[in-house]
Amino acid sequence: MTLVDEPTRALIRRANIEVIPLKGADRALTVLPRTTTVTVTCSPKFGLERTFAHVASAREAGYRVVPHVAARQVRDAAELRSIVSRMAEIGIDDLYVVGGDAPEPVGAFASAGELLQELAGMSHPFERIGVACYPEGHPKIGDDTLAEALLSKQGTATYMVSQLCFDPSALRGWLSRMREAGVTLPLRVGLAAPLNSRKLVELSLRIGVGSSVKFLSKQHGLMNNLVIGRDYEPETLLAELGREASFADQGIEGVHLFSFNQIDRTADWQRRQGEPVPA
Repeated sequence: MTLVDEPTRALIRRANIEVIPLKGADRALTVLPRTTTVTVTCSPKFGLERTFAHVASAREAGYRVVPHVAARQVRDAAELRSIVSRMAEIGIDDLYVVGGDAPEPVGAFASAGELLQELAGMSHPFERIGVACYPEGHPKIGDDTLAEALLSKQGTATYMVSQLCFDPSALRGWLSRMREAGVTLPLRVGLAAPLNSRKLVELSLRIGVGSSVKFLSKQHGLMNNLVIGRDYEPETLLAELGREASFADQGIEGVHLFSFNQIDRTADWQRRQGEPVPA
């Protein structure tokens, strides 16, 4: 276990926890403090309605909730207005907009940017709107295009969330390049929550962060962990990110934990690592 300083612990205490709207996920949330911000993913497989049902359940339980909305799953402006209305009714003030994984859009929106532009012309309750960013690149979109997209979204979004990353140098280098290019959106660092190392490698390769997994295996003994069944814990990356410059100087506002629905384990790690450093 890596010893972390108070600024790092503060980020961990405030971390958002991402859940996938699978059966039983709403009941599993009960181990989290009610002060936790929960984000609920969306996918073509389950559809937006599944996401919104879990959002409503988590709000009713007392959590602050950030719904994910995939642009490619929204048919048109009328459906977007309906989504906005539903979210306003249950007190949602933060929205996370992605393009989505559907091969073809179901309607008018092919990208997050297009949906954000439509949303900007509506009355809505969202004080914060997040968008995705890709420090290790995207398998289908070039780096220059990704950078241009972030710049164009700055008028309609208020923060960005990174894909999974395990290499602090790669993340720091990407962030420095984005700041030089004029991207000022605050960053929430996307981290895998504590997870069995074998499962982590499987999931990471599936979603396209294989190069970072290779770094992790060389630098942090992941292969040994695979052999003995030890869990991966993410505090090392955060501690290393904060060594060369403060989180504030880098424009890092928080952490986004990909729980893979291992909510018990995530909550236990957050409690242990988030405890304030004794004076």
